[in-house]
Amino acid sequence: MIFSEQDTLPNGVTIPRLALGTWFLPDQQAAEAVKTALSIGYRHIDTAQAYGNEAGVGEGIRRSGIPREEIFVTSKVAAEHKSYATAAQSIHQTLTTMGLDYVDLMLIHSPQPWAEVNQSDNRYFPENRQVWRALEDALSAGKVRAIGVSNFQPADLENLWATAAVKPMVNQVLCHISNTPLALLSFCRSRGILLEAYSPVAHGEAKKNPAIQRMAQRYGVSVPQLCIRYDLQLGMVVLPKAANPDHMRENASLDFTISEEDMDQLLRLPPIQDYGPFRHFPVFGGKKNG
Repeated sequence: MIFSEQDTLPNGVTIPRLALGTWFLPDQQAAEAVKTALSIGYRHIDTAQAYGNEAGVGEGIRRSGIPREEIFVTSKVAAEHKSYATAAQSIHQTLTTMGLDYVDLMLIHSPQPWAEVNQSDNRYFPENRQVWRALEDALSAGKVRAIGVSNFQPADLENLWATAAVKPMVNQVLCHISNTPLALLSFCRSRGILLEAYSPVAHGEAKKNPAIQRMAQRYGVSVPQLCIRYDLQLGMVVLPKAANPDHMRENASLDFTISEEDMDQLLRLPPIQDYGPFRHFPVFGGKKNG
C-alpha cells in the first residue's frame, strides 16, 4: 500500500507527506521518474530551479495523465536570486519552463547564495525580505498556492517573520538518522511551520551505518524505509529521491511503526561525520577551504 497521509498548511492547502525528490535527475530521466512515480501513487513532486530539471518534471506530469489538481508540485527560487525583481522573474520562468499555470509550493532555496553557504556570516536579511515579498505577491496572483523556505535557521526565519504579511508555511531542511536538528525542529513547530526532510537516507550514507542496518533488519524493512519512517514519525514531510520504480515502491511501503524506545535510540546515534562523495556540497557541510 502506498503511503498517502497528508498535512494541512496554515492557509488550508493540503500537502502529501511523501514526495518524490528529483535532485540530480536530468530532464529526460526526471520526466520518466515523475511519470512512473505518479503511476505508482505518488502525488507530491519536489524540484527546484537549481536542479535544472523543471522542464522534465513538467513533462512527466503531463505524460502521467493524472489531473493536475491531484498533483502537489514544489519548486524553489534559486539561492542566487536575492532581489524582488530577480525572484519574481524566476517564479514566472519556473511556470514557463514547467508548462504549468501554478505551482503548489514555492520555497526560497537558501538564505545565502550557494557560493557563500558555510563561507560567510552574511545572512542576507534585507535581501531575503525582498525575495519573500516576491513570493507573497506570487501567492496573491495565484501563481503559487503556498510559500515557504529551505535551509533557513531560526534567525533567518525571525527576519522574515518580523515583516511578513504571510508567514512562512514550510521549512525544508536536511534531516535524517544521525543528523536531526532538534532545536530547529522545535523552533519551527513553535511557529506552526511545517518541516520537510530532504536526503532522508543521508545520500546513501545511512545504508553503511551498522546500527541503522541492524534496526532495519529487526523491523524487516530496508534501511531507506526505516529512514523515511523515522522522519515521518518526527512529523515531517519526507522527500526521498528515486529513479528506479522498485525503489519508489519500496520507499512508499511504510506500513510499520518504529517504537518510541527505538525512535529514542535512533535520535541518540552519533552524528554522521562524512557524506562521502557528496561531502563537498554546501548542504552537507562542504567548505571551499575545508
